[in-house]
Amino acid sequence: MTSVKQAVIAERQLIDYLRIYLEHETQRLDDIKRFFSRVTSLHSGIYNEQSATIANPIVAFKLVKRLKSEWMNVVHSNEAEENINALREGYRRMEGSLPKLEDLQGAAQGLMRLQDVYDLRVEGLVRGHFQRITNGNAVDIYKPLVPDTLSGDDCFLVGKVAYDLEDYYHSVQWFEEAVRLFRGTDWSPENEGTLEDALDHLAFSHFKTGNISYALSLSQELLLHDPMNSRVHFNVEKYEKLLDESPAVTNQSLVLKRPDSTYLRTRNVYEKLCQTKGSQLRRSVVASGVNQTTAEYRISKSAWLKDSAYGVVGKVDRRITMVTGLNVQLPYAEYLQVVNYGIGGHYEPHFDHATSDSSPLYRLKTGNRVATFMIYLSSVEAGGFTAFIYANFSVPVVENGALFWWNLHRNGQGNVDTLHAGCPVIVGDKWVTGMLKLYAITLEKKC
Repeated sequence: MTSVKQAVIAERQLIDYLRIYLEHETQRLDDIKRFFSRVTSLHSGIYNEQSATIANPIVAFKLVKRLKSEWMNVVHSNEAEENINALREGYRRMEGSLPKLEDLQGAAQGLMRLQDVYDLRVEGLVRGHFQRITNGNAVDIYKPLVPDTLSGDDCFLVGKVAYDLEDYYHSVQWFEEAVRLFRGTDWSPENEGTLEDALDHLAFSHFKTGNISYALSLSQELLLHDPMNSRVHFNVEKYEKLLDESPAVTNQSLVLKRPDSTYLRTRNVYEKLCQTKGSQLRRSVVASGVNQTTAEYRISKSAWLKDSAYGVVGKVDRRITMVTGLNVQLPYAEYLQVVNYGIGGHYEPHFDHATSDSSPLYRLKTGNRVATFMIYLSSVEAGGFTAFIYANFSVPVVENGALFWWNLHRNGQGNVDTLHAGCPVIVGDKWVTGMLKLYAITLEKKC
């Protein structure tokens, strides 16, 4: 969310560049309009007079001058190019602070994650409503103070992200909305997609989910807009042949199936816990042997804080020691970590304890108990709860609140009740610190 706030500042600078461009372009077009009016008035005035008037040497000179000089200056003017180049240069200077493709794709996936975990209706999200169906009725789980809507192009981009991942469960739903919103509207130059693009992608998405009859219907509609598209003609023939060979497909009740996930076994419980409470810096990495790597099951940004670098960290460490009675200094604990969760930011179900070989230098002796201490640095408006899957409860994000738990039993075995997850943030700026692995007794040095 810090990056989102920085993006707002960056766009304000771009707006200034665009304002300057528009001012210069307006002045340029006003000059051209004046030339147009002057020339037009001559043809509706003096050039409609007797030939003797046109034969006036001054009139003749000005006509020749205009055709040879003034028209050439207007037609071959570089002013328009200079204006657009100035705008592009301003954009180029800002480009380093603008979102990257990964950010755009991540924001789209964040919307889809909210859609899944909180069972939100795509139709509602398009209108700026966070709703799910309960007992046949659309129920708001969150009402933003300033609602915003999604355009056809917005929906097309979300669908395209899913489509590129071969996630046709989501692409069908978002392309459906894109097609609905594109119909009857004019294309805008800032749009990436068009009605034809949305129809094309939606048709293939339905084909991949087995709905061949609808894929055929959409492809035929696409040909009305693009009758010379040979690829679509080929698809129409293929769909018609498939329907002739298997006509029963048209009568099947096709249900879209959500993609599998790494936490499929606990997904229903996890999402139920998130939904129960849902109404009320650098990309984070996860352990990967000795190294660390980004992962799609954890979406946030984080930083490690050392006592030597920030004096306040030492104060926090001492308070944690006072509360827990544990040594929070290396090698008995990790450095303090600060995490910020952004658009749909979450952490899928996971344990904080791992195998005895997860540390490159130290091995846990039998009887060691790894603990986690987590502090909420902010509250959020909706979502973001910490859900304990097998223990079957969730904890709200309350500023200055803290969580503490043992990850291992006294015999050194992992406590399965500590399986937990960070529910996606619906609205708000979630900041968390801690996430420490606290070791209760001494460690054994590896050979």
